[in-house]
Amino acid sequence: MPTAKLHITLPEDVWVSEVSSAHPDAEFRVLAAFPAEETGVGLLEITSSDLRAVVGDMDDREDIVRLDIQQASEESALVEFETTAPLLLFSVQESGLPLELPFVIEDGEAEVEITASRDRLSAFTAQLDAFGMSFDVEYVRELVNSESLLTDRQRELLNAAVEEGYYDTPRECSLTELADEAGVAKSTASETLHRVEEKIVKEYVEG
Repeated sequence: MPTAKLHITLPEDVWVSEVSSAHPDAEFRVLAAFPAEETGVGLLEITSSDLRAVVGDMDDREDIVRLDIQQASEESALVEFETTAPLLLFSVQESGLPLELPFVIEDGEAEVEITASRDRLSAFTAQLDAFGMSFDVEYVRELVNSESLLTDRQRELLNAAVEEGYYDTPRECSLTELADEAGVAKSTASETLHRVEEKIVKEYVEG
């Protein structure tokens, strides 16, 4: 199942876009989010050198109907809020995706990572378009399942190679040393690692 990382530009008239754009140094880390009847409720960790101004701007917004500061220090605060415009939450709901938390919003842009089928990812991006949110895709990755890809012996040698530093740059372990540590001939170690690398690289490229 693929994992995608997206950078989503939020509509300018939404509270979090306006407030975060007005305070580009502030970080809004969304720790929790869930729907109410016609609103969305969230828990934010806000970090800023001008925290009072950030919270004040949030409190002045008409689309924030409730704002409770759970705890605060000089430059960070834990804030529970309720909004009438939870566009990301609505997009996730409509596409049937679970919302992966936490995610960060800075300077009008949300950075989210989503693991789902390609159909659901497509549905999610369609919902972003529908709600007026543009986005850039940083990557889409299909994770290789080494448990099913490799034999037990191949996996053992690969783990030993990583632990001994064979794949470090510069190498901390030679092929001869690795073979001695694993108790196999150098030629066996070389051939086994080559087969491992072939399987993983081909799986990655084809995926």
